[in-house]
Amino acid sequence: MNKRIVTISRQYGSGGRLVGQRLAEDMGVPFYDKALLDRIAEESGFSKELIENAEMKAKNSFIYTLATSLGGSGETGIEGLSLNDRFFLAQVEVVRKIAVEGPCVIVGRCADYILKDQPQVTNFFICADMTERIKRSVQEYGLSEKNSEHEIQKIDKARANYYTYHTGQKWGDVTNYHMTVNSGNIALEDIASLLEEYLERRTY
Repeated sequence: MNKRIVTISRQYGSGGRLVGQRLAEDMGVPFYDKALLDRIAEESGFSKELIENAEMKAKNSFIYTLATSLGGSGETGIEGLSLNDRFFLAQVEVVRKIAVEGPCVIVGRCADYILKDQPQVTNFFICADMTERIKRSVQEYGLSEKNSEHEIQKIDKARANYYTYHTGQKWGDVTNYHMTVNSGNIALEDIASLLEEYLERRTY
């Protein structure tokens, strides 16, 4: 398992980030979530806030496609690339560099797609039903119970549109992942153990 790289995609409120963090601790490898954004910003020179907002602005696929073609604020990048496309290229470069550096766990940022041709990479998707996601979002992320379902749906839609725009694939499609786990009614540490067992048993 020490030679392997794991990517985790997740529905908002499913606990996927926490599972990834626990898995990285158990494996004794670096964990990339917010740290990945910091590194992309540092190595590309782009603002961390702009990179992060690029995903959250992807609320509607048509609007997002239009925004990326205009560079978000009407600006275009080098050789006609939009700023959002330049953000993504910087993201691709850093994710690939991290994979070369050694075993790790990467959450989000289309890492499953970026590293899809590398045999040592295992991709997981963590989901849960809305009731469980609302409960976790209120208790652990501080969302208002009244508006939590709307916020969850908005964030998931943004992630799905961002993923589809940059990869041409459907976010959450089980065929994009080695294993999909519903985190409802099972402790997150047990999910991490389940993923570890999969990694041990998986043939490469």
